[in-house]
Amino acid sequence: MQDDSKPLVHLVDDEAAIRRSAGFMLKTSGFRVETYESGVELLKRGRDLQPGCILLDVRMPAMDGLEVQQALRDRGIGLPVVVMTGHGDISVAVRAMKAGAVDFIEKPFEKKALLESLEEAFARLLRAERGAEQQRDAEVRLAGLTVREREVLEGLARGLPNKSIAYDLGISPRTVEIHRANLMEKLGVRSLSEALRIAFAAGLDEGGG
Repeated sequence: MQDDSKPLVHLVDDEAAIRRSAGFMLKTSGFRVETYESGVELLKRGRDLQPGCILLDVRMPAMDGLEVQQALRDRGIGLPVVVMTGHGDISVAVRAMKAGAVDFIEKPFEKKALLESLEEAFARLLRAERGAEQQRDAEVRLAGLTVREREVLEGLARGLPNKSIAYDLGISPRTVEIHRANLMEKLGVRSLSEALRIAFAAGLDEGGG
């Protein structure tokens, strides 16, 4: 039985020797490891991939690491990626970084370099998970608002004063103030900045949503 509390690394490399040696190094360093001999095999799991970091070889037959990276993005799989490159593949590594990779390490890699790269990748994963959690919480809170209260909040999120919001909605500034007080009470906040943080977390500044 694997310990599910340990961070998970998806190790993708077509060389069995690398999968064995890197897998052993990671397991003895406190990680869970799932290995794949190709990017195609990893992509077959699709959205069923458990949250973790992807340690991805760049030079593989059938589908290279950059193509795998692009395919993950196309499928909306936002797990952090650390790429492994052969000596002298700096231009490929740079392209991988531009495409969103957290870091790259050159083979043969030192344990310290590998662990530092993974540490940054898992920090990014944690930030993404927290962001998603904040978004879900914000969306739940906004769902409790009336349509008019939401419209007032949208105006506030665009930086509009009460008078402009009133004019846009065809209501009086006093009515805007009442809606504003009501929405803040429903959101459980005491300041406009707190209300705006919730609005922005839910993507309300992106034209609704």
